[in-house]
Amino acid sequence: MATVIIKRLAKSPFVLTTVLVTLAAFFFTPRSPFKSLINYPQQQRLFTAEELALYNGTDDTLPILLGILGSVFDVTKGKSHYGVGGGYHHFSGRDASRAFVSGNFTGDGLTDSLHGLSSTEVKSIVEWREFYFRSYTFVGKLVGRYYDSEGNPTKSLKGVEAKAARGTQLLEKQKKEEAKQPGCNSRWSQGEGGEVWCDDGFPRLVQRPLEIALTGKMSKRCACFKEDQLSEPGLEVYEGCDYLSKTCRV
Repeated sequence: MATVIIKRLAKSPFVLTTVLVTLAAFFFTPRSPFKSLINYPQQQRLFTAEELALYNGTDDTLPILLGILGSVFDVTKGKSHYGVGGGYHHFSGRDASRAFVSGNFTGDGLTDSLHGLSSTEVKSIVEWREFYFRSYTFVGKLVGRYYDSEGNPTKSLKGVEAKAARGTQLLEKQKKEEAKQPGCNSRWSQGEGGEVWCDDGFPRLVQRPLEIALTGKMSKRCACFKEDQLSEPGLEVYEGCDYLSKTCRV
């Protein structure tokens, strides 16, 4: 049967030419590498910063992409947010990982460098990356700070993930330590200001030593101590509050 069809096509130059042109167009017409990625998600697309910049939402014929820690996501379904005029447009077409916690959406703030950020800030950015994996389509990797030209993670990415893991461990340790000493109740209103109190015990300010490792700063929290604990070192009475008052203005 196939032989008969071929013989008939051979006798009709017009039909044969049409078939050959159609086949050539199918096999040799250039295809968008991005469309190929969508059709075959198992293929890994590697982007340069210049290539990623093309997908910033200004061209309606292209999807909108953003990078975070070198992972690239298609956020086109959130065009109202990531497209031109959207509140998150500054993230489109680039990796602006730092801005996810810094809130600096202009100039040097739109960078993938996390230099100087604390463990909790780095942990937050890693959690943002997890959000995009859950909510949008992962389409490839950005070659540069976090992935090399082969798509392998760099020392920078491994360092970021290690710092985030350390931050998680420290937060868990802090929670366990602070659970041993109950915290104060608190409330605030524009008219009356702030107030802390203890149902059982007396409010005291106490340092949170793990905060230096977590945020780079020392902070304090309000905890409730019984009367026989008030002589322990490091406890601070709120300014203007009586020594044995159960409620203090802040």
